[in-house]
Amino acid sequence: MKPFLILQLRPETDASDAEFASILARSGLSAEHTHRIRLDRDPLPEGLDVTDYAGVIVGGGPGCVSDAPETKPPLEARIEGAILSLMPQITARDHPYMGCCYGLGILTAHLGGEMSKARYGEPVGPSTCTLTPEGSEDPLTAGLDPVFDAFVGHKEAVQQLPPGCTHLVSSGPCPFQMIRWGRNVYATQFHPEADAADFEARIRIYRNHGYFPPEDAEALIALCHSAEVTQPGEILRRFVQRYG
Repeated sequence: MKPFLILQLRPETDASDAEFASILARSGLSAEHTHRIRLDRDPLPEGLDVTDYAGVIVGGGPGCVSDAPETKPPLEARIEGAILSLMPQITARDHPYMGCCYGLGILTAHLGGEMSKARYGEPVGPSTCTLTPEGSEDPLTAGLDPVFDAFVGHKEAVQQLPPGCTHLVSSGPCPFQMIRWGRNVYATQFHPEADAADFEARIRIYRNHGYFPPEDAEALIALCHSAEVTQPGEILRRFVQRYG
């Protein structure tokens, strides 16, 4: 079995480690069947070939691809450039890819779509999502509850469906919650790896990063723990099962 390549962008070690543990828990992967790279610390290996991996999973992070290049901190710009450098391989080969939140922005930017903070940002917490007709037939989402909750928290969002993509999941506040390019390249705006405990930790870590008023942190934590979020993790599990 080929390993899965897991690319992480969070510069906070506690957040990065927790995200990695969550990806393993929701996907069913063992650490031994992954190649984890924290791009905040380590560069991509020279000559990396995505076909050496069963699939690529990109985690979330505090960066926004829609920010003007001159405003991006050097670390953020380096991380973004590293992931974008792999996208031509991924789309040319239609190689299995699951971009979670930030990974949706990366895919959209690569395809020439529009990411923006103008519309469709969502505060931290659960969001009610709905399968599209195409989503009801996709291998990763068919048979899921037609309406389900997922954890979100993002400043930027896809403004219109990128070229060549299929729309799988929508929500009222943010139309493009999950898309597919080709047959095997997926991305979600929500966090398929996250449960309420994950979001509690992230709320505490990112309470001063502009996602929400800091004084709302405890109320948001309570809201997350009151939500029933089960379906998104099944999407990540199916991705690994299908391509592993």
